[in-house]
Amino acid sequence: MGEGLVDRLAKILPNGRGVWIPMDHGISAYPEKGLDNMDQVVSSCISGGADAIVLQKGALSHFVETTGWSNFVCHVSVSTVNAGEKNQYKVRVANAEECLIRGASAVSAQINLGDSFEPEMIEEMGKLTGEALPLGLPTLGMIYPRGPMLKISEGDITKGVAHAARVAWELGCDVVKVPWTGDVESFKLVCQAVPIPVLISGGPRNISFIELLHIVELAISAGGSGVCIGRQIFGANDPESCVKALRAIVHDNSTSAEASKLLER
Repeated sequence: MGEGLVDRLAKILPNGRGVWIPMDHGISAYPEKGLDNMDQVVSSCISGGADAIVLQKGALSHFVETTGWSNFVCHVSVSTVNAGEKNQYKVRVANAEECLIRGASAVSAQINLGDSFEPEMIEEMGKLTGEALPLGLPTLGMIYPRGPMLKISEGDITKGVAHAARVAWELGCDVVKVPWTGDVESFKLVCQAVPIPVLISGGPRNISFIELLHIVELAISAGGSGVCIGRQIFGANDPESCVKALRAIVHDNSTSAEASKLLER
């Protein structure tokens, strides 16, 4: 890796760990709770100590200008709820050079494994990592094993999540975001499958934030490198405290019980 890439990774993944907050959801469907006041939410997440915030390119340009902060990741994958059978087909809307010009410290794209348009998403991810490398931009791969044609190997207790991490690494991603597998044993296999940092997504939408903190504690104990969690943060009443609680687990090795006390202040 070139020095630019190393430096940028160190900035958004200090000591190899990170609390990343994706806020690209508004392009998929809107209204979205919390994203109706993004100026306040972004400010709260920065104040809470987020290591990176993931945005679509238009929002990224806005917040680079208004905050003066530089730890933004430009997500280049898009689909909306209006696309019918293609609503899980993430098309690319920016290249790495444009992301750099807009002020991004990294780029991000998504692949939905098992979707009928999986090959197109894989191709675009490969192109993105190829563009980002000479620019010194790290690439986050958001890889979700969830399409109707997904085939889980016999005996795979990760239910395709280890394969998802492997797809990201072999396509040249520097960081991967995958779903939580449900337990430490299976998530260890995910982390052991790749030599790049593994971040977990937000998990089931119906769980409490306290329950989420426990999942994060388990993920870190299994070898995970942090979180890339959106709705549970930007949709919360106090995003800043939520970020601080996540930081306590990810960066300070606090227990979820200890971190939850930060929500009470």
